[in-house]
Amino acid sequence: SANADGSIRLSLEGVVDPFVADYLRNGIEGAEGAAAVLTTIDTPGGLSSAMQEIIKAIEASTTPVICYVSPEGARAASAGAFILMACHIAAMAPATNVGASTPVGIGGVTLARKVEEDAAATMRKLAEQRGRNAELAETFVTESKSITAQEALDGNIIDLIADSEREVL
Repeated sequence: SANADGSIRLSLEGVVDPFVADYLRNGIEGAEGAAAVLTTIDTPGGLSSAMQEIIKAIEASTTPVICYVSPEGARAASAGAFILMACHIAAMAPATNVGASTPVGIGGVTLARKVEEDAAATMRKLAEQRGRNAELAETFVTESKSITAQEALDGNIIDLIADSEREVL
């Protein structure tokens, strides 16, 4: 149910797995009629299949999905960076970071060029879809680049830096 401000709050904490994907998909799909869905993010990343499911739910949502990397020290790494790029509005708390999205296989081995190129294309598409800096977003994949909230704001990766959920809304 919506908060007094009309928003629904969700949280993506820890590894992106099928349970997290189900929880977020159900939360987003159930937000019909709410003013917004505010999803706080702090994740090292996770499964590509679970990430795709979350992104599809965000893209299909008629309610704006706001992603907020929070609290201070949080990160939207790997799958988390793709999810942040997919959100209608992307925000970060000060002293957070986003990026480092090179696909990694079993045992930590970086996956083949083809998989990396596919991931880079997906990152580009998500950034372009929301009018964000596709070239910089792509370096999260191709160079495992990770950037601070301020660099993300300056580089047109996110829409705002905010100290609190209230400030984001």
